[in-house]
Amino acid sequence: MTLVQTQPRPADADPAHRTAVEVMDAAGPQVCDDMSVEVALAVMTAARTVRLVVCDQDGQCTGLVTRTELAAVRDSSDYTDRVRLRDILGDHGSFASPVTTMAEAEHAMRTRRLGVLPVVDEQGSALGILALSR
Repeated sequence: MTLVQTQPRPADADPAHRTAVEVMDAAGPQVCDDMSVEVALAVMTAARTVRLVVCDQDGQCTGLVTRTELAAVRDSSDYTDRVRLRDILGDHGSFASPVTTMAEAEHAMRTRRLGVLPVVDEQGSALGILALSR
């Protein structure tokens, strides 16, 4: 194994030029898009999290769901136990790459009114998430 030494960034480095991989949070629990809303809510409760990364059968990230979104779906008059996460996913094209700058990510999130943005690698696997600070 070869160790790679990195140089620490100066404390006064412009945060907008930092990349997604430098500031992202862990992706957290990842679930398959064929999971039901009820099971997803149970996973969130058990994991003590407010969001899940949703992946397809090939392990590629297809989006995020939040407890608030799932509760709204479950409480709607159209809800049945056959509703799957893939049925309720929003904007599938909203992802950041590890080299996306924070300025670019923040602009995309504010433009699309997203509170969180998955960071994915070249194969579409979730590496982490970016969240807007309130």
